[in-house]
Amino acid sequence: MKNEKILSRGVAKILPDAKSLTNLMAKRKIRVYLGIDPTGNLLTLGHSVVLRKLQQFADLGHDVILLIGNGTVRIGDPTGKDSTRPILTDEQIKENFKNWQEQASKILDFDKIAIKYNGDWLDKLTFTDIVKLMAKTTVQQLIERDMFQARLKEGKPIHGHELIYPLLQGYDSVVMDVDLEIGGTDQTFNMMMGRTLQKAYNNKEKWVLTTPLINGTDGRKMSKSYGNFIALTENHVNMYGKLMSTADSEIIPYFEVLTNVSDEKIADMEAKMKAGENPMEFKKILAFEITKVYHNEALAEEAQEHFEKTVQNKEMGEAVLFSVEEQRGTIIDILKKAPTNRSNSD
Repeated sequence: MKNEKILSRGVAKILPDAKSLTNLMAKRKIRVYLGIDPTGNLLTLGHSVVLRKLQQFADLGHDVILLIGNGTVRIGDPTGKDSTRPILTDEQIKENFKNWQEQASKILDFDKIAIKYNGDWLDKLTFTDIVKLMAKTTVQQLIERDMFQARLKEGKPIHGHELIYPLLQGYDSVVMDVDLEIGGTDQTFNMMMGRTLQKAYNNKEKWVLTTPLINGTDGRKMSKSYGNFIALTENHVNMYGKLMSTADSEIIPYFEVLTNVSDEKIADMEAKMKAGENPMEFKKILAFEITKVYHNEALAEEAQEHFEKTVQNKEMGEAVLFSVEEQRGTIIDILKKAPTNRSNSD
């Protein structure tokens, strides 16, 4: 992917502007980072949008950093929340880390990406450092965030530690002396604070690239709290099936941010759907392409065959009748008593 494409496809906005960033990238390699707070241990296709963008910069040879927010997560990012996030313990943070890198490695090549932890510098800030940091902005600037304004109108509390979160995230840009930060559109305020602090501390320009948020299987923003997500760890049949259950309106956006299918092919499919062709066939291509990425081509074919038989053709497997004397246990416990050779995961 060339510089022009990486700054256009799968991009919501580039601040302050794309042209100046393009010019910089034409002159030299840039330092770019993505920060992630370990608030959970399950990654979804929603997370993959920004992870894929990070990997694209790594593939072009830029200096790429994945920043683990083990320092900021102790505060909790208020982004998108109408109430205060609970503060995580060190044990909870460690637990959330267990399978994170294994899941992320489905997208990220960690041989090309440096991993840093912002606790390494945030935990060392003195009281004087914090006061100087807070002096770089105003309370008016901090509370202009949309979720804070919503809470004020509803009479809900805004705690002091939530106000300082953007400053601490912004300080990451100062310490790592980055040229660019990428993140979802919901992180725009936090990332722009990093731009402000980079100018204040290092007298240096910093750009912000936002990626779009995708909708889940029910048409709302993909979120674990909504239960409408597709996890990177889904088995191939479930992944394909969930993708087929999404709305037709998500086909093109998904192609653009979740696959490597060419822009020309995507445009052709979009034109054909607008001309009246059945979206089902294009959604099957989408489900196949994404399932292939996180599994392999053979399993993607198997998942497609399963979908066509059980959903499109409504074929059912041979019925198995058996009796169960015990009334206790989960549905898995009961099904395990069936005279089949199927595994628990099946």
